[in-house]
Amino acid sequence: MLYPQYALKLSIFVAGNLPFQQKTNNMRLHILYVFLFINLIAPAQTIYRTQILADNIKTLQIGVNDDKYLLPIIELNGSDILKVRFDEMSHEAHSYAYKIIHCNADWTPSDLSTNEYLSGFTTGNITDYTLSQVTTFLYTHYKFELPNSDISFKISGNYVVIIYEDNNVDKPIAQACFSIVQPKISITAAVRGNTDTELNGRMQQLDFDLSLNGYNVRDVNSELKVVVRQNNRYDNEVSGILPTYISGSKLSYSNNKSLIFEGGNEYHRFDISSVYAASEGIATIRYQQPHYEAFLLQDKIQTSKTYMHNFDVNGKFVINFQESVDNSDTEGDYMYVHFMLPLKTPFLDGQLYLGGEWNGNLLNENSRLAYDFNAGTYYKTLLLKQGGYNYQYWFLQKGSKKANVEKVDGSYWQTGNEYSIYVYHRPWGERYDKLIAVKSLQ
Repeated sequence: MLYPQYALKLSIFVAGNLPFQQKTNNMRLHILYVFLFINLIAPAQTIYRTQILADNIKTLQIGVNDDKYLLPIIELNGSDILKVRFDEMSHEAHSYAYKIIHCNADWTPSDLSTNEYLSGFTTGNITDYTLSQVTTFLYTHYKFELPNSDISFKISGNYVVIIYEDNNVDKPIAQACFSIVQPKISITAAVRGNTDTELNGRMQQLDFDLSLNGYNVRDVNSELKVVVRQNNRYDNEVSGILPTYISGSKLSYSNNKSLIFEGGNEYHRFDISSVYAASEGIATIRYQQPHYEAFLLQDKIQTSKTYMHNFDVNGKFVINFQESVDNSDTEGDYMYVHFMLPLKTPFLDGQLYLGGEWNGNLLNENSRLAYDFNAGTYYKTLLLKQGGYNYQYWFLQKGSKKANVEKVDGSYWQTGNEYSIYVYHRPWGERYDKLIAVKSLQ
């Protein structure tokens, strides 16, 4: 491999004995080659997602105050607190710390220095931890809050907190994404079943308006970035949306084909809050020494069925131990949970995944199902903490980055989904994306 510094030296050497004009032209050409080479070997920019990065870490959570269902978004200089929690699967002592990185609207790291977005310290130690009590799996529960007495935020936008051990910043064990909003404009939104592609069928149309309320935006199309997610999924995220029309200080995003989403179906649910009774979604719970195992009711292909309403929480999960005396976070046990979806033949044109917040809604090996040819069944076994969980079956076709629900569970316009609208503003000359409005609706 020819590295850039050597490539430049070679260019100079080759040009050494040529006429002046030819030297100049050749030098320009070789320097161009060098810059192209640098661009080719430059690593892809990091895109942050909430996820666990070490095998001994489980049940990563980031939420607002003690509300188990709110998205991790707080107001700048507001009274709300972000709470980050995770378990390390032992009773051994670990020295964990964290750092915070400011991100652009697309969750790549911004160009800001730490002192431009943080007040106080730039890192923090995680000193609040508790050993699990009377559980078959030993673990230590860690938690910390943001902002705190040592760290506060100066500006709005996207952030990620990187958690690492023993000052090894380059080898993180987990990372959690959150946003800080400084409301400047207002959003009104609605979801309907009749779209430009069909009437009351499989899809949902999201329409919304932005009211600038006197907030100064010189060029709406170039300065504003609007991002929409369904059920906090990143695979079906929509960005780069332009207003359908502008009337004074009102921006309308209606009848936009990019804002047509698969309705999907309600999430499947199960409850493993107690080991003494088979609750919702559970066929049986067994003690298989030395641990518990939960076998879920077998799921079925639902594409040919009519829509039936079921209460869900759009993919979220809640840690809960019914017999807890003091704290479910430290008294709840872990158990192996078995998922099964009978199907005579596997899908040949793609992969099947389990979708839900328990995995950060990520399409990865931790969520991908395997197929048992002998049993004619898709299956997955996960080690999960006691509580209530939502999940869906997501089909990812070969060559696609966007999963669909319809392949297994069907798709219906009546389905209740949570839509989140994020509006970012980067005025001309600024170096970061301000988050000036957030709206969630169901």
